[in-house]
Amino acid sequence: MRYLPHTPEQIQQMLTVAGADSLESLFSGIPEECRRLQEMNLPEALSEWALNRHMDALSAGLAVSPEYKIFIGAGRYDHHIPATVSSLKSRSEFLTAYTPYQPEISQGTLQAIYEYQTLAARLMGVDVVTASHYDGATALSESLLMAIRKTRRKRVALSSLIHPYYRRVAQTYLEPAGFEILELPFLENGLTDLSLLEGAVDIAAVALQSPNFFGCIEDLKAGGQKAHEIGALFIAGFTEALAYGLLKSPGSQGADIVFGEGQSLGIPIAFGGPGLGMLGCTLEHTRNLPGRLVGKAKDMDGKNGFVLTLATREQHIRREKATSNICSNNSHCALTAAMYMASLGKSGFCDLAILNHDKAAYLCRGLSGAGFKMPFQGTFFNEFVVEFPGELETLYQRLLEKKIVAGLPLSAFYPELSHHYLLCVTETASREDMDALIREVTPCMNP
Repeated sequence: MRYLPHTPEQIQQMLTVAGADSLESLFSGIPEECRRLQEMNLPEALSEWALNRHMDALSAGLAVSPEYKIFIGAGRYDHHIPATVSSLKSRSEFLTAYTPYQPEISQGTLQAIYEYQTLAARLMGVDVVTASHYDGATALSESLLMAIRKTRRKRVALSSLIHPYYRRVAQTYLEPAGFEILELPFLENGLTDLSLLEGAVDIAAVALQSPNFFGCIEDLKAGGQKAHEIGALFIAGFTEALAYGLLKSPGSQGADIVFGEGQSLGIPIAFGGPGLGMLGCTLEHTRNLPGRLVGKAKDMDGKNGFVLTLATREQHIRREKATSNICSNNSHCALTAAMYMASLGKSGFCDLAILNHDKAAYLCRGLSGAGFKMPFQGTFFNEFVVEFPGELETLYQRLLEKKIVAGLPLSAFYPELSHHYLLCVTETASREDMDALIREVTPCMNP
């Protein structure tokens, strides 16, 4: 039985107000070639329980079923989510779509955003964090626009080891507006080559990602020094927020602006979405920070209250003065991240980061011991690159047939890295899973 939100009587009342005799006449202004004239080809409706069984049957054949051992990260990371997070974020008062313009009736929403800002600022090492960005890619793009507005320069320098999709989004934002992107190549050690910055002029910002797309830890302090020497702002980012339970925060390494993806913080992979764009900066650049910023104030009775203290979106001020054209808000994802960080606590967050690093190091040692080459020998977090020799190019497919997804092929993003794969390990991978991968590939290198 179809679900109809309105009764026939209500529909007729609305048509009368609109001056239409029928739904057909209501849509008569739309050309027929732009309209669907036949019913959608859908199967018969199922009961709730039959639908659940059908979905279970479909999921059993997917590569994300529990039978598969998956070693892919590359910007989306599988982490255990505490039951407290799943339970609390589902409460109805947190799921409202209401925008908190009126503080007197939205104190809970405002406080939740404020708590996220506080925890995220500590994690990223910055003074101020906003909570209005779709994902890490849009956060990067907005951070570049911040630097362009601040310096009034036309060029930005991006590491080629920033997530390839992030760089494509930044290109979409900047190039049509006449801004130039200088791409910094990578060195043989898997780190960004900063030599192109020597003597560079008119650079608004230098952006690095650490851990970078190869999982390697960049020298953010050196990157910041190079950026500041040429009068540019230094932007540091990440795709794996958990890394900063172990590494020094980007802000403490000299970053003026920090961007990142917060999906790791309690948000499931969910076939690629949603994400959480994290964006923060030092106090000096707050006025250029896009999105919403919640502050704590006092009411008439002297009690603590929460209000929007900075909201420089086009909904709030004149369009030409807006710092962001993002009209939606990821407050529920930000709330989820705050719940996740609070559930783990500082020590738990650090312990989990260490566990992720150690598990990845275990698999790396195992594959290296089996004879596989690790092209980048520097420090990494929970991702690393492995080279499958050319004569073993069928190995990846054979592993797939055994329900083992051995990383992400890098040749699509870096053609010079054919036969190279990016492997990721989080706390969700058991020792048995890793040993199974090592056991399957060892005979290939030692026939």
